[in-house]
Parts: sequence; C-alpha cells; structure tokens
Amino acid sequence: MIKQLITILAISAVAFAASADDIATLRAQAEAGNAEAQNDLGVCHEKGFGANQDYAEAAKWYRKAADQGYPLAQYNLGALYANGTGVSQDSAEAVKWYRKAADQGYTLAQYNLGVCYYYSLGVAQDYTEAAKWFRKAAEQDYAQAQYNLGLCYTHGNGVNQDYAKAVYWYRKAAEQGHAEAQNNLGVCYEKGFGANQDYAEAAKWYRKAAQQGYAQAQYNLGAFYANGTGVSQDSAEAVKWYRKAAEQGHAEAQYNLGTCYGLGVGIAEDLDEGIKWLRKAAIQGHRLAIETLKLLGITD
Repeated sequence: MIKQLITILAISAVAFAASADDIATLRAQAEAGNAEAQNDLGVCHEKGFGANQDYAEAAKWYRKAADQGYPLAQYNLGALYANGTGVSQDSAEAVKWYRKAADQGYTLAQYNLGVCYYYSLGVAQDYTEAAKWFRKAAEQDYAQAQYNLGLCYTHGNGVNQDYAKAVYWYRKAAEQGHAEAQNNLGVCYEKGFGANQDYAEAAKWYRKAAQQGYAQAQYNLGAFYANGTGVSQDSAEAVKWYRKAAEQGHAEAQYNLGTCYGLGVGIAEDLDEGIKWLRKAAIQGHRLAIETLKLLGITD
C-alpha cells in the first residue's frame, strides 16, 4: 500500500551555540538593522541559545528581518504563525510569509507552501498549486518534497497520474534515505507500477526502509520472506520482520505474527503468545484477527 504523508515543517533555519558575548554582539548588529543578525537573534530567542527562550521576542526579530526581505526570517515567521508560537495562530499569515520566502527560492518555504495548498491551510485547497511548489522544492533536492511530488503523480493530485514519474521522484527521495519513499519505490517494483516488476528490487528497497524502522516496509519485507518473493523463503526471517512492525502497532503484522505463533511457523508454537498478538490486531478492528479469535472461542 502506498502511504500518503505530507507534513509541515516548523524548524528554524539556523542553529548555533551562542555565548553571552555573542548575543550582545548579535543584538548590537540587529539593532543597527542587520537583517541576518535580526534573524539569528530571533533563532536564539526561539530556541533559548544564549538567551532566555521567548517566542514573542523571537517573532519580533524575525519580523524585523522579514520586513527587509530576508527569506530565512520570512520562513521562520511563517512557521511561528502556522503554529501559533509567539503570535496568534494564523494560517493565512503563515501562507503570506511562506510565499515571500518561497518566491525567493527558499526550499523549506516552497515545501510548506505546497503543504498549505494541499491541505487548505490558510489558502483555498489547490492540488495544482501544491504540486507546483513541491516541484520547486524537489528540484532543489529536498527529499520530502520529492516524495510528496511522487505521491501527487501516484494519485493524480494536481498532475496527470503517471506512475513512471512517481517512480522517478520516489527514487530521488529514496536515494537520499527517505524511508517512506524507499517503501513506495518497493511497492512500485513489486506491483509493476511505473517500472518493470522486479521482486528482488522491491525487496532491496523494502529492506532499506525496514532497517530505518518504517513499519509498513518491515511488514512488506516479512511477507516477502514468508512467501519467498524476491528473497529465499525463510519463515524465521518473516517472523523477525513481522515482530518489528507488530511492535509498532501494525495490525496486519500483529495478525501474521499471531498466526505464526499459533501454527508454529518460523517460531516455536505458542498459542498464548499467538492469542496475545491476535488480540492486539483485533483491537484495531482487523477482521481476520477477530474471526480467528471467535473460532478459538475468545470474544472478549
């Protein structure tokens, strides 16, 4: 299954250790009108670097720099408005400042502006605009934007559905270590979406994402080992990966792990342990887990 995950970032653009002397120098420069110093002083107040953490003070200095057209400060001020930090929460105002930074080519602002259009945060929902801004950030090698643009092509949101282009962008993000993109690239190879069906290649990408702790990929890799798809069949290895996903709350993995315990596949038979995992899946509404428990006479 291809998972849609489009998140909004709210990180400061710079971070550094600052002594009292550094802050004094920075403040003097900021008060003299230096936009970079104003932004950096805002970061210090936002993060508590060498100064008391004070979000309102951070917003004040970000605004001074933003009003001078400094893109990092415009982005940072937008993030404060998006989250209601140091200012009253105002998504439209966040969009205003993200756009100013995005128009200057600032990658994170382009990405966040895309998110705002995608989810109608402070602006009317417009998938075409979302895809446009994701593309701008993706072309600057921002992995999350590359992944999101891949999703847009997968689902036909704001662009014509095109699995080959989805694969192109998933690969860009996956090669940078983006776990969700690695998993989705694996799905494309497994299903033959936009690429020649290649189970070994699918297993390769599932493994990369699974090793980063991504539950869906751990489940997918477990299923490959259970069935000998793209890898040598190995029930014990299937149990290993099902367990990793199950421990993160993945219902299908919990059901499969419970079944493995119940039947003694890849692990010593243990009905109590099997029931434990089936119950975890059933609590999440997993139909087969509920039906299996009923067959065992367990309805609570």
